[in-house]
Amino acid sequence: MSTKVSLRMSQKTEMQIAIEQSLSKNGVAILPPIDVKESLVLIKQLGITPTVTMLDPWYNKGFGGVREDYREYILELLEAAANVSEHVFLWGFPEIVAYFVDKLPVPLTLVSWLTWYYKNNPSVIRGWRSSQNACLHLSRPGAKLYPEHFLNDAQKAKQAQGKLRYIPGPTSVIEADLLSPTDVIEASLLVGFVGRKEQTGHPSQKPVSVFEKLYLMTTKEGDLILDPMSGSGTTGKAAKLHGRLAILSDSSEEYTQIAESRLEAKRIKVSEPIPSSSR
Repeated sequence: MSTKVSLRMSQKTEMQIAIEQSLSKNGVAILPPIDVKESLVLIKQLGITPTVTMLDPWYNKGFGGVREDYREYILELLEAAANVSEHVFLWGFPEIVAYFVDKLPVPLTLVSWLTWYYKNNPSVIRGWRSSQNACLHLSRPGAKLYPEHFLNDAQKAKQAQGKLRYIPGPTSVIEADLLSPTDVIEASLLVGFVGRKEQTGHPSQKPVSVFEKLYLMTTKEGDLILDPMSGSGTTGKAAKLHGRLAILSDSSEEYTQIAESRLEAKRIKVSEPIPSSSR
């Protein structure tokens, strides 16, 4: 990745302290608006090591803009994300993310293909194909998963007694009295009266219930999540609900303000603008 963000030592120290203080106080740290590539490079330069990076870009279908270099752009983001975290999630329509399955940058490998299915799709084109988003769960070799977070109370009791013989994998059904978390996440779109209290006005907002399942599989309490395309702050909401920490950034001033209001946390304060390769 050719993007360069050059920090002086004083700036680096200031940002590290500001992020740490916000995480301690609010559970989240919201950066001032910054391009996604530059935010990934910045996190690397700051020596911050999130467990998970969430990539939820515009899907190159007109809404949100179209890039001729979209595939190259996403591969660059994946490469940068692999440099900062053990797990990476990439969202898109199935026909978009399918391209990347066999082109993943080293050391990422495919853990599972996840599907978010919504029955209340308002599109005139009905059916399974038009009622889903896809998410690639990618990770470095040896990255830890936490399927035990999906156990019910009876299963937890068996585990505590040493009587739970099988722990589920991330996608497949395992023999015995325990099923793994499904790779199809069913949750309604936040449109109309559905999820009105959760709606922020962001045009492609996902429900918290979709993100929280991904983070429960890949993190434990106290772990750090990075969302450099954070929109209205859904990652932050999911993290706070489950005792995780989150660093959020988005290139949009409008969405940054929405996230601040939603999460009741102001963006970190820095004495100088974050260096940008475009400045």
